[in-house]
Amino acid sequence: MSTSFAPGPAHVVRKQTVLLLGGTGLVGTACLRLLARDDRVGEVRLLVRRASAATLAGLDATNRVVEHVIDYDWPDAESDIFKVDSVICALGTTIRTAGSQNAFRKVDYEYPLRIAGIARRHGASHFAIVSAIGADSQARTFYSRVKGDVEEGLKKLDYPVLTIVRPSFLMGEREESRPLESIARRVGMYLPPKWRSISVERVARALVTEVLSDDTRGVNIIENDALHRAPPLCR
Repeated sequence: MSTSFAPGPAHVVRKQTVLLLGGTGLVGTACLRLLARDDRVGEVRLLVRRASAATLAGLDATNRVVEHVIDYDWPDAESDIFKVDSVICALGTTIRTAGSQNAFRKVDYEYPLRIAGIARRHGASHFAIVSAIGADSQARTFYSRVKGDVEEGLKKLDYPVLTIVRPSFLMGEREESRPLESIARRVGMYLPPKWRSISVERVARALVTEVLSDDTRGVNIIENDALHRAPPLCR
């Protein structure tokens, strides 16, 4: 006697919804391009302070990216836009651009922690952030101390997965002028991998790869030399 079995339903891979902070900046723009063309992503929710069609210019024809204008100082914590699987935070400024140390800390510390807390309460399971080489809450320099503080704050939010990427000086074309950073980038090209300047594409790829991976657990810190050891970028 033979028994026949009807074929079961095809395995459906659930696509991720990713919240992207700082998507108009250097690293954020590179992340947006990668996310917009990745079939593992169902939707990218791009948080911006003001609407700008230019932000989405140059992306592949896709309905994956949805722009949301928010006030980072007073976000609607009950909004469904924070109901996502993962968050990538590429927010960042300089003291010169921000205007003061307090303003800098607001962008690089308060905003990431505020959105991270809201997204976690809505069920997000993975938070990935661009930090910086030398980040340490006990550091002597203000910049490194703020970066260390935000890392420590994120660890307390009980994310199942937390990815922290610590690049050195970033290589890429900024809209704003940062003369000292430009000089440091050029000098940094000749340093050992631990401190060598790194391309924004490598940083973005590390963030997106970790967020879309099913194998990552716990707190994962990716240092600058590890970014340089990653396989060559496909062009």
